[in-house]
Amino acid sequence: MPEPMKHSAPEASSFAGALKSTWPILVALGALALVPTISAAIDNPFLIRLFTRAVIFAIVAVALNFVLGFGAMVSMMHAAFFGIGAYVVAILAFHDFDGAPLWIFPGTSNLAVAIPLAVLVAAFGALLTGVVSLRTSGAYFIMITLAFNQMLFYFFVALQKYGGDDGLQILADLNFAGLNISKRVTFYYVALGVLAASLIFFGRLVNSRFGVILRATAQNERRVVALGISPLRYKLAAFVISGAVTGLAGALWATGQQFVSPSDVSWVRSADYVVMAVLGGMARTWGPVFGAVVIVLLEALLPSATQFWQLPFGIIVILIVVYLQGGLADLFGRARPSSGGGR
Repeated sequence: MPEPMKHSAPEASSFAGALKSTWPILVALGALALVPTISAAIDNPFLIRLFTRAVIFAIVAVALNFVLGFGAMVSMMHAAFFGIGAYVVAILAFHDFDGAPLWIFPGTSNLAVAIPLAVLVAAFGALLTGVVSLRTSGAYFIMITLAFNQMLFYFFVALQKYGGDDGLQILADLNFAGLNISKRVTFYYVALGVLAASLIFFGRLVNSRFGVILRATAQNERRVVALGISPLRYKLAAFVISGAVTGLAGALWATGQQFVSPSDVSWVRSADYVVMAVLGGMARTWGPVFGAVVIVLLEALLPSATQFWQLPFGIIVILIVVYLQGGLADLFGRARPSSGGGR
């Protein structure tokens, strides 16, 4: 009888530790899962549309924070990866509806084909731009990623066949292997599922050997080199992974909005993602989720209160940054100090 007691104490301690490190994620996902129920209760379907936007942006913010918060790479081109994913889905659907092939390939409205392709194209774009950008650091890295972002922005503006500056409306009926996911509630839970999977994926990645080396590189790259490790390979791999997940979010955006536009690729949108990550808390994989939700809610609510809504918006952001130097994630640390160490 004493033997099980000896093993149960460490197991209970391990479970308690895991619960303390993941409870903010459970709170966030649980609250977001209730949105359709609340929307139906107050008879406000716009609520689902608003939080779908927040969830998709949260996926991007989490992916960006992997290279920003843990790799010290301030990327200003994640809107470009987002736009690549969105445009791949939209262009394939355009050719499926039009009946004309894309070069020698037929278009498709099947998301089981379009979404993986969007992720691959976004990852390839991250690989090409990362090889060049990661040769620099600091302000130079910020500027070169910003330049790449604007190059892709004007590239999509120049695509007059696909709407140019006016954007591209998706007229085809998108489906996932024959299943209709166009219903708002269904699509919302699909997006929420992708967000949950992203949090699990990046949480494991940060705590893996790969993540440890990436964090060590951010703190002191020279020491990592002295150990015989090539930082560039790890930084490039992280950049490609982050770009691929951002492309996935872009594909979801095109599916949910049924519309894509060069404004989705603007450097301003890239800056928004950086603000979401910083505001939520870069020290936690889940922090940017709260940053994305708060930013989207403020952008939706403040314009109805005043036409000069940017002023109170800026004041709120400044107050959060000044009094919560670890971002909104600090609120959870204060609510339960023993949980502060979990990523």
